[in-house]
Formats: sequence, structure tokens, C-alpha cells
Amino acid sequence: MAETKYGKYFIEKPMLEGMFAPRIRFSSGEYFADSGLTLQVNCITEPWLVEEEPHTHEFDQFLFFFGANPMDMADFQAEVELTLGEEGEKHVITEMTVVHIPKGMFHCPLLFKKIGKPIMFMTVALTSEYLKKVDNVETGWR
Repeated sequence: MAETKYGKYFIEKPMLEGMFAPRIRFSSGEYFADSGLTLQVNCITEPWLVEEEPHTHEFDQFLFFFGANPMDMADFQAEVELTLGEEGEKHVITEMTVVHIPKGMFHCPLLFKKIGKPIMFMTVALTSEYLKKVDNVETGWR
């Protein structure tokens, strides 16, 4: 973005290589101190075990599952398994869905089990630094 008064608010091409296609990965803390947002958008085209280990975060997180056709995002031809809670309650997602993961809640494994047509998977975390805890060990990215 051009050097202007408000040009600093534009982040161009926050793209990375993804598993199946380029993906968006953005952590606001990298650009705007502690502004409190981490976002990742992935196009899923085949089965994939995203995260095997149950873990927690010190922030709320939202998971979005929707069809990759921008003219019909409700066209969701997939089966996704997500496990929640310490007791490992399994949920099967077969339609456009948003899941709220409250701060401190155990979640995962997350398995994209069947993919009929490409779908989009987006995570939104209310933090400027994405960290997860597995067995009291923190790892993550910023």
C-alpha cells in the first residue's frame, strides 16, 4: 500500500502455502500490537486430519465450515468430525456450521473425513498470538 496517512492499515496478500491451496493466515499482533485477532482460511479438497491432539487455548475461538462456491456457500458436501470437551464428545458436521470454542475448552481431533466438493474452513481466534496447550505445553504461531 502507498505511503499515506492510512496506508499502514492495509495488509496486502497475507497468503501462505496451504495443504491443498494457498491459504490466508493473519495474526493482528504482527502488525497492530495487541489488537486481538488471529485468522486462518483454508480450502479443503480432500480428507485431512487437521489436528489430532486435544488441546485448549487461553482465548475464545470460532470455527467456520462452509462450501467453497462463493455463489452458494451452503452447498456443503462434506463430513467433518470434531471432538469437544474433556470427555471427548464427538460431533459430525454435514452442513454449513459455525462452532464456538470457549476459552479453556478441550477440542480436537478435527478430521475432514469425506469431501464431495471443496469446502472452506476458517478459524477466528480472539487473540493476537495463537497459542495452544497440549499437556500443559504451549506452542503456536504469531
